Amino acid sequence: MDYLMKKIFLKLFLIPILSTSIFANNIKDYTKNSEVQEFINELVKSYKFEKEKLAELFSKVKTQEKVLKYYFPTKEIKTNEDLRKLKKSRYGTWDDYEERFIGDERAKSGALFMKKHKKELLKAYKKYGVQPEYITAIIGIESQYGKHTGAYPVFDTLTTLAFEKNSRNKFFKSELKEFLLHTKRNDFNPREIKGSYAGATGMVQFMPSNLKKVAVDFNNDGKVDLNNEADAIGSVANYFYISGWDKKIPVATRVSYQGKRFEKFKTGFKYKYERIELVGIKPRSKNFHYPNKVHLVRLDRIKYDELWYGTKNFYVIGTYNRSTYYAMAVYQLAKKIKSEYKKLI
Repeated sequence: MDYLMKKIFLKLFLIPILSTSIFANNIKDYTKNSEVQEFINELVKSYKFEKEKLAELFSKVKTQEKVLKYYFPTKEIKTNEDLRKLKKSRYGTWDDYEERFIGDERAKSGALFMKKHKKELLKAYKKYGVQPEYITAIIGIESQYGKHTGAYPVFDTLTTLAFEKNSRNKFFKSELKEFLLHTKRNDFNPREIKGSYAGATGMVQFMPSNLKKVAVDFNNDGKVDLNNEADAIGSVANYFYISGWDKKIPVATRVSYQGKRFEKFKTGFKYKYERIELVGIKPRSKNFHYPNKVHLVRLDRIKYDELWYGTKNFYVIGTYNRSTYYAMAVYQLAKKIKSEYKKLI
């Protein structure tokens, strides 16, 4: 068999076989599980679900075994060096993260999104006080403006995580309940909704517990659908508003320090400092006016550490995803989107 024929054979025969073996999931009847039986009975009793429909759902679950690996205990973080190693293992350096999430194309796409949905973004700003570029940046990072909302079947994923042994069974059982309640309220088919490996859905990747708390029907069509741009925009704005966003204060500013690697103070969301405490650290900009305590945010670059002050608004972004890298990416992408948007008007 010559080289070309070998390539054709691999594509037509071996690759499909390998693909089905790698990605196939076992269909499992969870109604035989006593814990699931209790779960079903509680939904029927407390929330008026139809038992027959739930039994049918749980009798044919495609177990998502590959998602379980994400939910086992990790090493305790005690020092800045521990945090540096964990960040590097999860995200790479800040250089890597920056390239992945704050590129020019994502910013330009964000500007086009802002232009297309100007009406909804201004409505959200007037109602919730959240600037359009920050709403847009969240949607851009979470789903590339709706292009990538996740390929995992959410019902199967949450059922797997709720009832197969892992470090967060209790949490995912609650999320599964909220997911089913969301589908009931909005008359969605639970089997048709796709999302992340954790069960987050839509353009803004909300977990089910946030759907009832902060997701909104922003286009007034009677349903909360986070794959709809208007609902996604309104829901992000409402999330920020409820979390304490203040449009009058800054988000972050870069600061200077001596040396290339920063170890003098603990960094991250857990720690806040009066600026007078931070001897030897000064904002690079003279226009940073914020009198309250700040977080120190360290971005681990390949050759040095970049250091920033983060305000209350920076913390609010961080409640969306507990990563200082994530919050900084949203902040910097928002700034770039706003700059690109000005070129369009």
